[in-house]
Amino acid sequence: MTGHVTPAENRAKARILIVEDEAMIAFTLEELLMISGFDIAGVAGRLEAALEIIEKDVCDAAILDTNLAGVSSGPAALALTKRGIPFIVVSGYSAAQQHDAAFAGALRLQKPCDIDHLIFALHGILPAHIGLSSREPT
Repeated sequence: MTGHVTPAENRAKARILIVEDEAMIAFTLEELLMISGFDIAGVAGRLEAALEIIEKDVCDAAILDTNLAGVSSGPAALALTKRGIPFIVVSGYSAAQQHDAAFAGALRLQKPCDIDHLIFALHGILPAHIGLSSREPT
């Protein structure tokens, strides 16, 4: 293995923003991420709410659904990119169905996605000094 991995007890707990308009999916993601040791920076079901949370600069990474009740989350992707905050697109739409340049280059997972794949992907986009807490999931 190459590189230096910071021990979990010395890393800050990653704060994840969830941008998802389907309440049950958002709730499930929130619960599973917390069980997996992440903090939730916020949950936004609408673009305006997502932009407000991003503006507060309280998240280390985000999970974005591309379609929020018929409105593109592209402006949220652009706001995250402007701040250097990594994000993962989790959508029922394929990359071929999405033509918004705001999502170009983003890691994509197709709904429904396996939570283990999502957790692995989050670890992959987070800086090394940010990670899980040292506590065990309950």
